[in-house]
Amino acid sequence: MNKPEILRFPPKVSNLFARLQVFSLLCLLLTACNQQAPPDAGLPPVTGSRTLKIGLVPEQDIFVQKKRYEPLLAQLSRELRVDIEIKMLPRYGNIIDKFHELNLDGAFLGSFTGTLAIEKLGVEPLVRPQYDDGTSTYYGMIFVRKASGLRTANDLRNKRLVLVDKATTAGYLLPLAYFKSLGIVDYKTWFKEYYFCGNHEDAIRDVLSGEADIGAAKNTIFYQVAKADHRVLKELEILAVSPHVPANSLIVRRELPDNLKQALKQQLLTMHQGEKGRQLLADMQIVRFIETSVQDYQPVRDYAASIGVDLKTYDYLNN
Repeated sequence: MNKPEILRFPPKVSNLFARLQVFSLLCLLLTACNQQAPPDAGLPPVTGSRTLKIGLVPEQDIFVQKKRYEPLLAQLSRELRVDIEIKMLPRYGNIIDKFHELNLDGAFLGSFTGTLAIEKLGVEPLVRPQYDDGTSTYYGMIFVRKASGLRTANDLRNKRLVLVDKATTAGYLLPLAYFKSLGIVDYKTWFKEYYFCGNHEDAIRDVLSGEADIGAAKNTIFYQVAKADHRVLKELEILAVSPHVPANSLIVRRELPDNLKQALKQQLLTMHQGEKGRQLLADMQIVRFIETSVQDYQPVRDYAASIGVDLKTYDYLNN
């Protein structure tokens, strides 16, 4: 509300009349203020309470991941006047089951888990981060140690493979497509050993340390690890990359009240406009959030289809 204009009465106006004028003005101002909705009006209880449950997938160590998002969700909690509870998801692939089991209202999901949730649960994507290079996407990377000399399918036979999870674009779909391009039909029999490490950071470190010969991860985590450990760029070589897909987006359940969805979206879309918000985002290596739609996930659908993965019927456990 704009600051009220200062009223100046003519010198000969009676003191009583002046007081009546001021009283009338105050009444009008109070009436106008009362007609405005209080800050938390219109935000109905969620699942019977004022608590929003937001899930996080394990891109990195789960404690690092939680610490990274806590300030953001705490700020949203203050602005929206709702309690927000973080739910760490131990694995990518069981997100569909966990969404129901944990009674989640939303989650920050990668491109593959986000697409699966859209296809199987009908969730709605709201926003995704934009980074300082102007991108709001990521891509997968296949890498080996430079000194290994691994290039061809025969080079890779009987070697050790580390993947992230069967529900990641960078850590699973990309390797499948890459192996297919090399003529490797079944990676399970081609490699001496294969395993899923659960997060992108560990996949990078396992190849770097020699525990695995070839691995896959997303570029954002790859270069984040490289900033802290200069051996990553010095000793690892990129063999292939995937198409660009949406960065980890906030998706919400379809039944969440529309006004709460819009409030969440608006707070995140405008967070970069204030000094405190800009600093909070900078600490996450984010410039701002941008709007995200279901159509933004089409590259994932196309990529999955190209290697024979039907997202509507995809079975994480038996794939």
